[in-house]
Amino acid sequence: MEMRQVRATATKFETREDGDQLIIDAYFAVYNSNYEIAPGMSESIAPGAFTNSLGNDIRALINHDSTLVLGRTVAHTFELRDDSHGLFGSIVVNRNDSDAMNAYARVKRGDVSQCSIGFTIIREDTEVREDGSVHWTIIEANLIECSLCTFPAYEATSASARTKERDEIMTRKQDAWRERMMTRLKGGKSNGTESTDAPEEDRRED
Repeated sequence: MEMRQVRATATKFETREDGDQLIIDAYFAVYNSNYEIAPGMSESIAPGAFTNSLGNDIRALINHDSTLVLGRTVAHTFELRDDSHGLFGSIVVNRNDSDAMNAYARVKRGDVSQCSIGFTIIREDTEVREDGSVHWTIIEANLIECSLCTFPAYEATSASARTKERDEIMTRKQDAWRERMMTRLKGGKSNGTESTDAPEEDRRED
């Protein structure tokens, strides 16, 4: 899936001072945590899904706004690492940037307490469950950005894409079922002899 995806995450931000630096810490993704896309559709991120992209040029943003950059990995103002819990990030706040200082103050006071990530999916597993629901596990993804968000939400375009995938899966399952039934029906008679797959009462002689 080349389409850019956005996923919201409930997290706990921490603000701290390191010498003369102001830091914002947070888990921007939690591994093996299921979240609902829509009724009957859910998703989780496998441990290490972002490992191969951590060397990329990744931005820390405010509300996914590319004009409000809080940090950047290539500038060493945004550090990311994987651990067993999830994707952990530290943003070095620019004291000369009023937007960054305002974001730090809002996080510190608890007014901003959620985040979301932007990425593209490289590899994933799809599970169709017995109740008809579909669960996707993202195995590998290309991370683009991490955002502090006021109102994080599952993007409508991403939800629509997953809905389309689910519908295609269900259509394939129905087509496979019809094909099996047609194969059984066509094989029901061979040289004028009824198949032994027929119900017992249909095979009894009058």
